[in-house]
Formats: sequence, structure tokens, C-alpha cells
Amino acid sequence: MKVGFVSLGCPKNQVDSEVMAGIVKKAGHEVVSDAQDAEAIVVNTCAFIKSATEESIEAILETAALKERGRLKYLVVAGCLAQRYNEGLMEELPEVDAYLGTGEFEGIAKTLRSLAIGAETRHKMPVPEYIYSHDTPRIRFTPRHWSYLKIADGCDNRCTYCAIPSLRGALRSRPMGSIVEEARILVSQGVKEICLIAQDVTAYGSDRKPKKSLPRLLKELEKIRPLPWIRLLYSHPAHFTDELIEFLAGSEKVLKYLDIPIQHADDGILKKMGRNITYARVMKLIERLRKDIPGVALRTSLMVGFPGETDEKFKKLLEFVKDAEFDHLGVFGYSDEDCAASASLPGKVSERLIIKRRDRIMKAQARISLKKNRERVGKTYKALVDGPSPETDMLYCARSYFQAPEIDGVIYINDGAPVAGEFAEVLITEAHPYDLVGTAETDRIEKIKGPKSLKT
Repeated sequence: MKVGFVSLGCPKNQVDSEVMAGIVKKAGHEVVSDAQDAEAIVVNTCAFIKSATEESIEAILETAALKERGRLKYLVVAGCLAQRYNEGLMEELPEVDAYLGTGEFEGIAKTLRSLAIGAETRHKMPVPEYIYSHDTPRIRFTPRHWSYLKIADGCDNRCTYCAIPSLRGALRSRPMGSIVEEARILVSQGVKEICLIAQDVTAYGSDRKPKKSLPRLLKELEKIRPLPWIRLLYSHPAHFTDELIEFLAGSEKVLKYLDIPIQHADDGILKKMGRNITYARVMKLIERLRKDIPGVALRTSLMVGFPGETDEKFKKLLEFVKDAEFDHLGVFGYSDEDCAASASLPGKVSERLIIKRRDRIMKAQARISLKKNRERVGKTYKALVDGPSPETDMLYCARSYFQAPEIDGVIYINDGAPVAGEFAEVLITEAHPYDLVGTAETDRIEKIKGPKSLKT
């Protein structure tokens, strides 16, 4: 049958959707991009916070409507929402024909086959243990020249506000050889930037026997000679080691870009969050990273409205944002999650005040981002050209080392002859709070050639 996919939430979810698409194709089905053509649609959901849960339910209902006005026969809900609310969803959403938890993605073809023959598909979700391998079929949804690569799943950090351990299970690091082999496959397909992802990449290998480490993995990936860029996403601030920092400082392939979710700047809040780090250690880490890795770009995520966040504690967080001057910053509003320990804490903050505090931080960050971007005007950066701008064919979008795909700003190229999927040297001519404008000269580096197939 013709099968479509709707992938919600984080890049880790997207990789899961890509794996399911590959398995479906290998089983003989056709993967389609237009929902109107699909006979079955898999909605891979997110349930990390309240707003994500609401978005997932809305997407399910919108997709279910295609049963009335399209070719859709079967609706499968997969991922975190299914894992978290399975039994309740069966009662509340009779439009859904089958559910797959976060440890069952490899069973998507079997589920579709069961639906086709009218067999029973509903069951209790098992504890997540699955993680894909380099030889698992996969159809990438990203452009040909960059890709996500999941190195681990699950999490052992147990932050009190977070539902991830109950949704994704314990930390499961992939074998190093499997990761390296997948990276080689991606490079053979023309990938020039690999983004390593996990709930916490700095925890990679701590669950394996004998233990492995992120620096050791990166050293192996650096040996893949045609691979120009390796990017790290989601690094826990408490897990940076001297070995990792020293390696990042000397690496020519791992980009000087770090995404470090810090969450808060008040020690009392950090302790209640279970972050296992103090404000002093956070500031010391930031100072060391900037000293030892000149030019490093730092991104962080913060949470406002955690139980017990008084005006004074929020003021400390706001001052931290102004003092630290991150290159990129995102803010989440706290919400009670029924499977998280923080739901029972006193001192709840009103939703109205949470929105107000979030807006204040983002306004402060906008000024910081504009200042940092203005400092880049007149400088030339190596950038990977993503292609024509979605707004107009007259502009091209590109990213330099300090801009991760899909979450940070871009460089709009308004002059020159950039080639999508290739590198260009871009002179920055104009700055905005989140984006830059520049002119390009195509970089004459050796092109990476490979088959056109996106399947790994």
C-alpha cells in the first residue's frame, strides 16, 4: 500500500520516522509524501511537554479526517504519545487503528500487514529497548548533503521535570562500529555534515561494557577522510570532561558548536530539577569552553516557571542570559507532567507569568543575538549551501559552523553563484537578530561523490 509519514517533535523522532519509512519500503510498500495519496499514514508523535502533546493530538485528528475525504484507510500512531497514553488513547481516539511505542518501530511493517488482514493490533507498550543499526533500512527526510545520526537512545539523567526516561527507557548506546559504518554509508551518499544526536551525547558509551566515550567515537569518525563536518547536539553541562574539551579544541572536523541545555541559573531550582550542577560550575564551563575553543558557538535551552521560581530567582536567570551572551537560546515554559517527579512540587507558577517571563528572556536574547551577528559583518565564513530560500528563489540559504540545521538562523546569500549541497565562502554584509545576509564565492573543495539513493 501507499504509506505516508507525519513526524513531530525532535530530530531523534525524525530518525525514528526515517527508519520506519525504510522498513516499510523494504517490505514492499510505497512511501509517499502527499497525504492525499496515502492509504496508511503513520503519525510519529511527541509528548515531551504539554504543548507537544496537544500538537500531537491535533495532528492525529487532522490526519484522521482524511479517512472521510481522501484515500486513507489506516491511521497508525507511533512514538512518545503512544508510549505514554496508550490505553487512554484507545478509548479517546477510536479513529486510530494501531499504536506503536518507542521500542517498537521495527514492527511497523508487521502492523501494516495485520491491519490489511484485519488482525488484532492493540496491546500494552513494552519497555523501550530497541535502537536501530547501520544495516537497518532508512529513508532520510533531510536534504542529500546533511543528515542526523542517532548514537544513543533513552536517558539515565532522571531530571525531575522530564518524562523522557519513562517514554524512551534507559540509556542505550549503539556499538561504536555500527555508528562509524553508518557514517561511512552517509558520506558515500554525498553527506557533508553529520549531526550526532541523542538525549545526551556526552553520556555516550557509559552504559556499555567495556565503557566507551564520546571522544573515542569522535576520533573514529574523524578518520572518515571525505567527511568535512561533524556536529554535536544536546550535551549535558555536568558531563563535559577534560578529554572531551581538549579533543574539541584540536579537532578539524568536529564543529566549534555546542548545544548545552542549562535550564536555569538558580542553585535551588537546579537542585530541584535534578541537574547535578551548580551555577558556579556552569559559568566555569562556559568560560573554559570560550578560552580553550576560540570562536566556539554556544546554544542553550532554558526553562521558566519551574515550581518555586520566585521573581528573585527568575531575575537571576535573566541576568545570567545577559552575562553569558549565548549565540543561540531557546526557552521552554514549565508544565506538570504526570510521570515526572516535579509535578508534586509546591510553588506552582501561573501560565500567564510563565509566558511573560519567557518573553522577557527572548527579548533580551534578541538583543544579544543582534549584537553577535553585527560582529560577523565584514567577515568571511565557510558555509554549507542548503538551497534556494523557501520565501524566494532570488535568495539562497546557507549555514556556517555556528548554525545548526532546523533550529538556528541561516545566512541568506543574495549575490554570487552558490551551489546547493556544496560549500561556499560567504562574506557577511548584513546582520539581523537571528539571520545574516552575505555574498558567496563557491568553495573549490573536492566534491564528495556517491549514489543518489537516500536509503542506508
